[in-house]
Amino acid sequence: MAPKNTKSTKTRAAKNTRVPRVKSAPKVTRPVFRTGTWVALIAFIAIIAAAIYMNRQAEEKAAATETPAAEEAFIFPEDTVVTSIEVKPEQGDTVKIERNEEKVWVLSLPEDAEADQGAAEAAASQVGALSIVTTIEGNKDPSIFGLDVPVYTITITFEDGKTSILEVGDSTPTDSGYYVRVDGDKVYVVSPSGIDALASLTFAPPYLNTPTPVPTATSTPLPTEMPAPATEATPTP
Repeated sequence: MAPKNTKSTKTRAAKNTRVPRVKSAPKVTRPVFRTGTWVALIAFIAIIAAAIYMNRQAEEKAAATETPAAEEAFIFPEDTVVTSIEVKPEQGDTVKIERNEEKVWVLSLPEDAEADQGAAEAAASQVGALSIVTTIEGNKDPSIFGLDVPVYTITITFEDGKTSILEVGDSTPTDSGYYVRVDGDKVYVVSPSGIDALASLTFAPPYLNTPTPVPTATSTPLPTEMPAPATEATPTP
């Protein structure tokens, strides 16, 4: 009897016996960006936005600096020739200076007198230097600006015969100028220096020689008669 082939039997048995496969654990999916990454990204975006904002601010400031300022405006032409100035205060004496036929400045109010030519000419030069700070738009109540009862009324006559009246009201809340109505029409804020110079004529008229006040005669009271001192009677011996 032939011997059995045990080797082939073992091989077949090994083939028929399968080793079970071990299933691998499911893979854990990680987020693409971690929390720290998001924080860094937001901070980076904030830095870029701040840089853009600062650049725009710098550009706007540069543009504002390069923009030319508006041309300064004046009430009257700078080269205007003045022949008389009359300043009437709300209270007090009116002062008027004018050029006579010889083109010499004289005072005609409050009295006729010779004028200091330098002081009078300096006052006249202020007329052409009355610069406009602001124009008041619209028809508003004059009392808002103190123009219902002007502090000063300044009448100016020019070489061509034209006359202009300036009514000076209150100063602005910021003291940047005075409210001035020109010829009863437009209201402006006018720089204070020129108005102050013209208003000063009322309390410092440009006399060539300051008039000496004439003393007022006062009546001297008559001396009263003093009564004679009483004498004691001498007894008769």
